Amino acid sequence: MDLKLNGKSALISGSTKGIGYATARLLLQEGASVIINGRTPEAASASVAALKEEVPGAQVEGFAGDLATAQPIADLVARYPAVDILVNNLGIWERKPFEAITDDDWQRFFEINVMSGVRLSRAYLPGMKLRGWGRVVFVSSESGIQIPHDMVHYGMTKTAQMAVSRGLAENCAGTGVTVNTVLPGPTLSDGNKRAIALRAPGKPLAEVEAAFFESVRPSSLLKRYAMPEEVASMIAYVCSPLASATNGAALRVDGGVIRACFG
Repeated sequence: MDLKLNGKSALISGSTKGIGYATARLLLQEGASVIINGRTPEAASASVAALKEEVPGAQVEGFAGDLATAQPIADLVARYPAVDILVNNLGIWERKPFEAITDDDWQRFFEINVMSGVRLSRAYLPGMKLRGWGRVVFVSSESGIQIPHDMVHYGMTKTAQMAVSRGLAENCAGTGVTVNTVLPGPTLSDGNKRAIALRAPGKPLAEVEAAFFESVRPSSLLKRYAMPEEVASMIAYVCSPLASATNGAALRVDGGVIRACFG
């Protein structure tokens, strides 16, 4: 399918690995130019080089900076003052008992998972509105609807992303700019691979995966981890002109974990 993204420019936060990287690769394959982001110059440069190898002729640049804080975002906007597509993918997660989650933990998760997208959207939405076209996508999680008991702080931020996204969509009514949220389920990202290796050292992935979906996510209909590319397909579609009638939505790519046929 031609997503009609030739000539469009995209910025993806937290995109040197996982879902962000897979989204960057797909947007590049569809003809968009892409700015990827990582915290270090080494990570950004390595990912730019890899994408150029994977997608011949790719128009891709990298920006190194921790977008959980305001100044790097100001530096980013100064370098790239306008984009057509913004994917707010930056995020962290961890498993921790509620009683052990400190004030600093709550604040750190909110700054990284929520405020990075708030600040980037605030910077780029006005230009999208003036030009009469734009796409903003927040990468949330099924954990924003079904809050995990051992990841309450993470779930809270994912719910907050949905609220911000819907509010921005209301703010952009009739402008040609859409704002949506994508809710992945358990995904075999690089971070999750590392967490699995630490949680079950030496065990085959298939064994760990089967146990996880039996005891932790038993409601899954997919009964396996999604791959980053499967989530990226939904994100890329929502970024395209083909999705012009999809706005203010929370779109699930959760493998059926959420037990609902609507909402």
